[in-house]
Amino acid sequence: MILALTGVNHKTAPIALRERIAISREDLPETTRALADMPGVSECMIVSTCNRVELLAAVDSPNTDLTNFLHSHFGIDPAELAPHIYDHRDREAVRHLFRMAASLDSMVVGEPQILGQVKEAFAVAKAAGTVGGQLEHLLQGAFAAAKKARSETGIGSNSVSIASVAVDMARKIFGSLQGRTVFLVGAGKMSELAARHLVQQGAGAILVTNRTYERARRMAEEFEGSLVPRVVPFESVYEAASEADIVISSTGAPHHIFRPEHGQAFMQRRRNRPMFFIDIAVPRDVDPAMNKLDGIFVYDIDDLQQVAAAHMEERNREASDAETLIAGEVERFHQRQRTVNLAPAIVALQRKAEEIRQGELHRIQARLGTLTPEQAAAVEALTRGLVNKFLHPPMQAIKQAAREGDSARLDALCEAWSVSTDLPAETENQGQAPASAAASTEQSTAERAKANEPGVEVRQ
Repeated sequence: MILALTGVNHKTAPIALRERIAISREDLPETTRALADMPGVSECMIVSTCNRVELLAAVDSPNTDLTNFLHSHFGIDPAELAPHIYDHRDREAVRHLFRMAASLDSMVVGEPQILGQVKEAFAVAKAAGTVGGQLEHLLQGAFAAAKKARSETGIGSNSVSIASVAVDMARKIFGSLQGRTVFLVGAGKMSELAARHLVQQGAGAILVTNRTYERARRMAEEFEGSLVPRVVPFESVYEAASEADIVISSTGAPHHIFRPEHGQAFMQRRRNRPMFFIDIAVPRDVDPAMNKLDGIFVYDIDDLQQVAAAHMEERNREASDAETLIAGEVERFHQRQRTVNLAPAIVALQRKAEEIRQGELHRIQARLGTLTPEQAAAVEALTRGLVNKFLHPPMQAIKQAAREGDSARLDALCEAWSVSTDLPAETENQGQAPASAAASTEQSTAERAKANEPGVEVRQ
């Protein structure tokens, strides 16, 4: 298996490009299946958030190029996309995934949303039938590493998110949110988080709308006992927007919701009182041309990076500790993976030794004559013990080479004993089932060998 991870994020591509390849929640299953149909892809999943679109796949050949999917599926000129793409393989792909899940690659380091987004993308891929044992093992390792980073370092302390940064920017714009009216356009997770931060900052009134009225109503009901948002039908979005001092928009719509003609109407109704739009959607909800109107100020998700930089300074030490932890988890994952891949070679060595033992017993059977059951058991135990003692040094040497990642020594040892480190067909098929840990995979493989070949004692 070759792991491949290809994508763009807020560090490598501007929002104008990211929104062209953003994948909506509704389209994600179909797009994931389309990626799975690409030649050379055996398993895959797609992570699409406001800050990134990443394709993760188990591919059959190092020549499989996932960037071709981005070019063809989204109709983007390869020359336009090439400067912004990153393409990681194997170890670097694992490292990138582990760091991403632990929020070390996020705009706001330590934000908790990305782990949930990766889990959601994995669930979509499982439901679409595009992941099996290879990515299952990898993703479970990433989730465990992210959880460990949050529990054993301070990276998650004073938790922040894109939503909280957006509210922080609104507060800095006005100096105070006391008495300000805020309009949340879109009742998704980001808007819900923003609403909670707004309540904490003392906003005077909150309006909320969503294409699905019921979803907006449910979110408003969650604020019983505090500042309860007023629910606005989506068809009244433009009338309600003119009441707001701050509009925080995050709908996931494929086109601009607010355009210059809307801004001109808002200014007339507000008698030119200033109005601020914080657009945390990708694709963007607010046409950047609105910034040209007097009295209207638009900030998109890339503008939030300036505010996020301040949070970065506060978290440098925690992030450094988390980076060290994740690096260790990546190395442990690879050690476990090498052990999993080694199990067939050890079983093959044991099988070959058992064939020789059985052959030699058969060859001298006539010379031994008729043996009593006790004598036959003694011969069986003697020959099995000799084989196990003879195999122990090379097996330990093979395991040690695998743990240390010394592929040259591993290949030399396997060649000397005429065994292969390649997975046999039946083991590859078994890889489609989830593997909770490498050790359990090696143990189960050895136990199968012991069950099928009663003369072999497996030594770990």
